[in-house]
Amino acid sequence: MMVDKYHEAINASTVVSNDDAVKAAVQKILDEHLAENLNLDVYKFLFNTIDLTTLKSTDSPQSVAKFVERVNDFDNEHPELKNVAAICVYPNFAQVVSTMLDVSNVNVACVSGCFPSSQSFVEVKVAETALAVEGGADEIDIVFNLGNYFDGDYEEVCDEIQEIKHACRDSRLKVILETGALKTAENIKNASILSLYSGADFLKTSTGKEYPGATLEAAYVMAQCIKEYYDKTGNMVGFKASGGVATTKEAVEYFTIIKEVLGEQWLTNEYFRIGASRLANNLLSDILGTETKFF
Repeated sequence: MMVDKYHEAINASTVVSNDDAVKAAVQKILDEHLAENLNLDVYKFLFNTIDLTTLKSTDSPQSVAKFVERVNDFDNEHPELKNVAAICVYPNFAQVVSTMLDVSNVNVACVSGCFPSSQSFVEVKVAETALAVEGGADEIDIVFNLGNYFDGDYEEVCDEIQEIKHACRDSRLKVILETGALKTAENIKNASILSLYSGADFLKTSTGKEYPGATLEAAYVMAQCIKEYYDKTGNMVGFKASGGVATTKEAVEYFTIIKEVLGEQWLTNEYFRIGASRLANNLLSDILGTETKFF
């Protein structure tokens, strides 16, 4: 039987995909390194990696504008701290965010490609992405096509990512694996490899909608795949944890995994992000030493 290039890439990988081995590796990293990262400098760094997110059915031009105003206000009220990394919204609000945003170091991110199910025509996903980019999106977050993946149609999965990537033009593409649906380390590894070789600029864990959100085990496997891809190609690809990362300690756990697997090079908001709505206030409270509900 002829092995296609997709299975070839997966077969060539040496990333460990045994669930028990992954669990043990994560535990070992946390036991050895978590404590040293529970400090103010790391909290401040993590705040600057947040994709501050609003993805509600009730979002409106007015509510999104208010959301952006708080990010603008943050620069004035806390000049001693770096702001969040990006504001993440539905694609129809890209223009609202890019028009209202006054701070230069915060990006506009949009979910796209019929988020969160990824169920529609490829043409619709491509058009939605192109419109978001035209509206001012610097970053596009799409959902990996789980249906085609589970059918074993890897070509279809990869072609779709490549088409959407093309529609991104100069904007960066984050591929959401929806690890809670993939479940096993093996599936997460396969999906990571397919996304990496299709041009993903970031691998992201979850939508935070229909399935369980981010897990440290998923993050570990994804980071190992990113590392292997970097060693083979020289291309640095980012990692984003999303879906249920709410407390400071949880955020530091992801930081610790990425730091130990990928190293200092990845410890910048160019390559490390956390998608969150609640985390920002929790981190801020720990940084300022008093309960704060800024956002």
